[in-house]
Amino acid sequence: MADDMIVAGRIILGLKTLRDHLDCSLHEALDAYVARYEVLQRERPADFTKSHEEYWANFHS
Repeated sequence: MADDMIVAGRIILGLKTLRDHLDCSLHEALDAYVARYEVLQRERPADFTKSHEEYWANFHS
């Protein structure tokens, strides 16, 4: 389910999903999210509709 949120660009919901699944802190969830985002970008680039810059444009941590 987190993969679906990551591909869809639903960063906040993806972080919540990872926190619930991994029982971790927000910081740890963000690290996991970014790592998984990078894997998915390599493995499934066609599934992403935004460039890397557009994807992260409105997210500040």
